[in-house]
Amino acid sequence: MVGGGPELFASRGAIEQAVRRVAAQISEQCSDGAVLVSVLKGSLPFLADLVRAVDIAVEVDFMAMSRFAPDSGRVRLVKDLDCDVTGRQVVLVEDIVDTGLSLGYLKGELDRRSAASVAVAALLNRSARRILPVEPDIVGFEAPDEFFLGYGLDWAGRYRNLDKLIIGDPDLLADDPDAYVSFLY
Repeated sequence: MVGGGPELFASRGAIEQAVRRVAAQISEQCSDGAVLVSVLKGSLPFLADLVRAVDIAVEVDFMAMSRFAPDSGRVRLVKDLDCDVTGRQVVLVEDIVDTGLSLGYLKGELDRRSAASVAVAALLNRSARRILPVEPDIVGFEAPDEFFLGYGLDWAGRYRNLDKLIIGDPDLLADDPDAYVSFLY
């Protein structure tokens, strides 16, 4: 980052291309239809674009989980599915997969509910931080070990609405959560 400013990782055009590619893979793998499950809140923009880009019948639902409790590895669902996924193809839509802990937990939940299959479509795959050996099935971008903002990814609720992905400095944002506002809006 030059002078503390953010670095562009993916433009809106690059994201649109990635969404089309991911949607084509989902359409091919789930030709009989699927339930797209968005992991709130970060994956919402990605899900919205995917829903418009797939050419199969889809149902959309949402899950959200608490943050991992310090030193416990424990989480809980704070928003559960409204639909029954028994016997259905499910695509878990994630904004970013890094440690794999959240993904492992959510895949386990969907498997326990007897989904016919559970595939994972991730906008970003940051494998450098992987703890649990789980991988997304469909990936928009392979991501370096950096801090991302935009297109659903945030800092203290800010920057989710950007139509691009940027690399930011978490230390700078810790001092001033609005540090990039003048650069971006």
